[in-house]
Amino acid sequence: MRVEYINPFVEAAYSILKEVTRGEVKRGELHLKSTSMPVLGVAAIIGLAGDVEGRVLLDMTKDTAIKVASAMLEGMEMEPIAQLNEMGKATITELANMITGQAVTKLHNLGFKFDLTPPAIFTGDNMEIADTGVEALIVPMELEQGKIEINVAIRERN
Repeated sequence: MRVEYINPFVEAAYSILKEVTRGEVKRGELHLKSTSMPVLGVAAIIGLAGDVEGRVLLDMTKDTAIKVASAMLEGMEMEPIAQLNEMGKATITELANMITGQAVTKLHNLGFKFDLTPPAIFTGDNMEIADTGVEALIVPMELEQGKIEINVAIRERN
């Protein structure tokens, strides 16, 4: 996986999370995963296709999702949520859109061409994601609301 693909996602996640939560964001140590891994409870996933293929996953606990969605809604002068309802899921989906959209814009400006799938959100216990043949780079982000892992698995199309 080329670093040119990863940096825009790391930069976008950092700046968007800082903006929407209006708080400090600390990036943890990046690490690679090449096997299936458990999902923390709420995962927003966006697929990539074109010059590259793969996906970007925003992974967090349900509690973190509720707190992040509430912070985003309060920033839009809306009521915070107490549970992960449809508004909360839509808000987390929009967060995934914002991060991925900003990263893809940077990549397009560097000459890379690819399309995105609309984000899908998955919630539940004991879920795991398995990528066959693609290493995933995990970028932990520590927020006041909890931890979000930006999970990027991209490879060049053969």
